[in-house]
Amino acid sequence: MGFFDKLFGKAEKQQLEKGLEKTREGFFSRITKAIAGKSQVDDEVLDQLEEALITADVGVDTTLAIIEKIQERVSRDKYLGTGELNGILQEEIQAILVDDEKDTLKQFDLPEGKKPFVVLVVGVNGVGKTTTIGKLATNFKAAGKSVMLGAADTFRAAAVDQLTIWSERAGVPIVKKEMGSDPASVAFDAVNSAVAKGVDILLIDTAGRLHNKAHLMEELSKIRRVIQKVIPDAPHETLLVLDGTTGQNAIEQAKHFSAATNVSALAITKLDGTAKGGIVLAIANQFKIPVKFIGVGEQAKDLIVFDKKAFVEGLFSLTHN
Repeated sequence: MGFFDKLFGKAEKQQLEKGLEKTREGFFSRITKAIAGKSQVDDEVLDQLEEALITADVGVDTTLAIIEKIQERVSRDKYLGTGELNGILQEEIQAILVDDEKDTLKQFDLPEGKKPFVVLVVGVNGVGKTTTIGKLATNFKAAGKSVMLGAADTFRAAAVDQLTIWSERAGVPIVKKEMGSDPASVAFDAVNSAVAKGVDILLIDTAGRLHNKAHLMEELSKIRRVIQKVIPDAPHETLLVLDGTTGQNAIEQAKHFSAATNVSALAITKLDGTAKGGIVLAIANQFKIPVKFIGVGEQAKDLIVFDKKAFVEGLFSLTHN
């Protein structure tokens, strides 16, 4: 039994494999075509492999980095067979995914000495940001943690309403104000309340507007400042939520938010709805930010703690049993 089996169990492993099904099927059909009738990895195989990676939205730069590594292996071992290609690909893809040096939020656990642990959640509207917060709240509570939500996306009435529904569903308190209120004031009240009530984790939703990057930067900076008036080293995590189905557009969003605030972790949603799950690799490689959660469905249990070995195994798995 491997690490992934110990952490999630057989059912969750199948869940991840099913969530990556569209990406895996498209990816593998192209790899199978690339190596059909070949006894060794040659230039033609590498060209078709390059096309398969780019089609899966791995991105040009990341694809070229992977191909270059494989070429090094081919030149070192002149008779590298196509039968070895899957194993080498898995190794190189896993090497691209960034390790989580902070190692926070793993297994829905929290570090000692940071209570409340404050997570600022950022991302554009429509990526599943508020839903991801609700799923996080549900999972942390199920893991035995006390949770509070802060509804600092005050520019969209639906965001506050949606977060309120999730708070009720998860059975956790929420701090909110009327639409149009100052987001920083909501964040400030939420942190004070979390401290007073001794909760383990506070999840703060923020507005997802990119039409004015300067305003976004100013707003997020203000939220950070007011949080730090109460807890000087908070937020302890800034989690950027990206929609996996948007492909290269997700990379543009990551650029904007990385410029506007200190993004320390990624959650990538809706991977079950795309054949281009390679975007996870493109984002991780370009921004060197660890992926901490991936979404592969609508239910709270469909938000999976990211493990790069498990992800690559799920990407290459050919069975669901």
